[in-house]
Amino acid sequence: MRTLTKTTLGLAAGAMAIALAGPALALDEVSFGTNWLAEAEHGGFYQAVADGTYEKYGLKVTIVQGGPQANNRALLLADKVQFFMAGNMLAPMSAHEDIPLVEVAAIFQKDPQVLMAHPDAGVETLADLAKLPTIFMGAEGFGSYFQWMKAAFPGFSDAQYKPYTFNPAPFIADPKSAQQGYVTSEPFAVEQAAGWKPKTFLLADYGFTTPSTMIETKQAYLDANPDIVKRFVEASIIGWYNYIYGDNTAANDLIKKDNPEMSDDQIAFSTGALKQYGLLESGISLEKGIGCFDDANVKTFYDNMVEGNVLKPGLDYSTLYTSQFVCQGLGMDLKK
Repeated sequence: MRTLTKTTLGLAAGAMAIALAGPALALDEVSFGTNWLAEAEHGGFYQAVADGTYEKYGLKVTIVQGGPQANNRALLLADKVQFFMAGNMLAPMSAHEDIPLVEVAAIFQKDPQVLMAHPDAGVETLADLAKLPTIFMGAEGFGSYFQWMKAAFPGFSDAQYKPYTFNPAPFIADPKSAQQGYVTSEPFAVEQAAGWKPKTFLLADYGFTTPSTMIETKQAYLDANPDIVKRFVEASIIGWYNYIYGDNTAANDLIKKDNPEMSDDQIAFSTGALKQYGLLESGISLEKGIGCFDDANVKTFYDNMVEGNVLKPGLDYSTLYTSQFVCQGLGMDLKK
């Protein structure tokens, strides 16, 4: 009952504020930069645009999609967008001294990063990948989670690394190889191209505990506009519950409009994976709602990255994120 009251009062308060102000009150305009081309992994944000949730919270939101040639975090730093969709905690932990940013919501409890292997490669766990001679990875993955894997599981070595160019063909052709990917995307692409399902190993289930798909803003913007940040976070959370549990047709239409190469089959696979692997709803978010930071998981992630020589010890990572706008159970009454 408490979460229902909070959600209902939050929406009502936003609507009442607009109504009392009369037609002269303009919506606060903000832009949100994603970190890749439009896809179901961004669905809740598109949902909040499509169904008017942002407007109910007094916001006019423009989504600026990312992609291989885009740098939307740079746009955030240049004040061209007010919010950015951060991939995981590694970037803010790595650049804390240089970039005055703060994470204000953790939409995904789990990072969707996986490593995939051929179904007949004799690989049953993440650790088993150490016996394969080749792992196709991007440079960022090689410098982050692979360094942690070397520290956490014996047998991995730099000699296994081969660059991943977002083309699954080399992996498909080599039965003794593995490849990086997102559990919401690359397994589908491999199955479509090869006709078989790869074995997938979600790094989050093996100790890579960072939250993901975070809402990031500049600390200065948060200090100057706490109410706008609060409304954007809360409306986004409502958008995600409606995308997962409601009619997401209009949101998916917006996704396909921004990214015409996105197919209905890919969207269906991705939304299914979001639920199957508990990316949005697992751990602390089952109790306190989508968007909540799990302090214990953030600590574990930082400690693992230090042990893997990815990050330096002594960082006060608690200053890099805030739970002041999340962990209140908002939107949980929308679950069906």
